[in-house]
Amino acid sequence: MWRHEVGLFGRRTRDAAPADELAELEDVGEETVATREHGPWDVSEVPELGDRIDVGALWLPRREGMELRMELDKASRVVTAAALALHGSSLQLQVFAAPRSEGIWDEIRAEIAESVTRQGGTVDDLPGPFGRELLARLPVRTKEGRTGHRPARFLGYDGPRWFLRGVISGRAAVDPEKARELEAVFGDVVVVRGDRPRVPRELLPLSLPGQARPEEPIAPTAQAPDLLRRGPEITEVH
Repeated sequence: MWRHEVGLFGRRTRDAAPADELAELEDVGEETVATREHGPWDVSEVPELGDRIDVGALWLPRREGMELRMELDKASRVVTAAALALHGSSLQLQVFAAPRSEGIWDEIRAEIAESVTRQGGTVDDLPGPFGRELLARLPVRTKEGRTGHRPARFLGYDGPRWFLRGVISGRAAVDPEKARELEAVFGDVVVVRGDRPRVPRELLPLSLPGQARPEEPIAPTAQAPDLLRRGPEITEVH
């Protein structure tokens, strides 16, 4: 379990320009510099790890009181996802290869919606801080044997040749105030795709903190998961 404090950071850059152009830029202020307020980031934008946790294809921002679990595929024992628990809610992260020319979130979002509906749940496609997202209500069996519903928010972000998917569950899935912490975490993740050619939707390799990044490719799995079951997990304590 990681318990720590961390500050957000950003950077601004400006290409060299003649003195008269620089003077003109100073007149209009920093608004002329093209920057983003938040990520997710590509490693080309944030080349230093800083106060983040290196788990292979993802650099995860630290937060006070955060617990990190690495999820494993039961058969292959391959790390498939990182799950961050914070103040009673959680954010599951997976990152995939994507085509150079177009994003895949629109297509995957439709597939997730179809999968949730097929499992007996409901789903709404809504605008969010990172673009379109899904608010799903997944059927679950209560302790009393009744059928209830568990809310989950699906976030997606198309980066340069990669796609990051996040699933928020717990109170943060329905409470905007609770959600801000995990939204800030999602928006500060750094993706390290690498230059290796990969099939679109191929799961990018994750590793346990402190271990070498795996070299073998992982089969494409960017599809709607069975959210009614959880895979094996390893909880790291620091």
